[in-house]
Amino acid sequence: QKGDKEAIAAKMKELTMLREAKQPLEYPSCGSVFKRPEGHFVGKLIQDCNLQGTRIGGAEISLKHAGFIINADHATAQDYQELIDLIKETVYAKFNVQLETEVIFLGE
Repeated sequence: QKGDKEAIAAKMKELTMLREAKQPLEYPSCGSVFKRPEGHFVGKLIQDCNLQGTRIGGAEISLKHAGFIINADHATAQDYQELIDLIKETVYAKFNVQLETEVIFLGE
């Protein structure tokens, strides 16, 4: 069965626009950093901890979507790791929710 090319193209454009509006695609990032804990939204937990915009080195919690850590200025893997650790510790202390990362660090 063939699809309607125009309808498919329109849907792709719509989804791209939604993604661009909600995700910090204008910066390099490693994508969504944390898995979604059952019953919670990671971005909301991070927002409710007032961490959006927090920066360590060149890594920054996105103001557009708190579930993303962007490379705002030559971030290193260590910058990312320290910011991830800060997020995990803060969210656990405030909400007793253990965040698990989706990203995997390779090497030392």
